[in-house]
Amino acid sequence: MIATRGPSTSYDLKRAIGRSVGYFWNFPHAQLYSEPKRLQKAGLLELHQEDTGRRRKTYTITAEGQAALGEWLAEPVKEHFELRDIAEIKLFFSELAEPQDVARLAQDQIEQHETRIAEYEEMQHRYGHIEEVASRMITLELGLGIEYAALEFWRKVRARAESGDFPKSGPMQQ
Repeated sequence: MIATRGPSTSYDLKRAIGRSVGYFWNFPHAQLYSEPKRLQKAGLLELHQEDTGRRRKTYTITAEGQAALGEWLAEPVKEHFELRDIAEIKLFFSELAEPQDVARLAQDQIEQHETRIAEYEEMQHRYGHIEEVASRMITLELGLGIEYAALEFWRKVRARAESGDFPKSGPMQQ
C-alpha cells in the first residue's frame, strides 16, 4: 500500500485500506501498526518520526522493499480462492433450521449483496475514469462478478425456501 500511495502513517494505511483492499482482504487493524514496524526492522520500510507535536511516524518504502515487493508480485499463486462466509455455513446446516429461517437468511443475504453491488457500481462510476487508479479497478470487476453470482444464488435459495424445498429434518441418526 505504501508503494502505491507513497509515504504513509499507520492511520493513513487504515483509511486507504478501508476504501480499497479492505473490501476483499480482511485483517486486524492492529496489524497496520505492527506490520510497518516489522518491515522497517527488516529494512523494507524507512521510518520518519516527527520530533515535535503528534510525533507521527511516517513510513516510506526502501529500494530493498521495492525489490521484495517485485519478487512477491512475480511469485505464482497456487492457493485456491478462500471464502469464509457465515451465511454459507448456516445454509450448510439448514436441515436443522426452520424453513422460514432459511428464507430469512436468503433475504438478508440478497439485501446485503444488493447493497454491496450498489457500492461497487458507485466506486466504478466515481473512479473508473481516473487514469492513476485504472489498473486497480480490475479487482472491482471481480468483486462485482462475485456479488452478482452470490445475489443470483441467494435469490434461488429464497425461492426454494419459499416453495418448501428446505424441509426440517433434525439431527442425523447413526
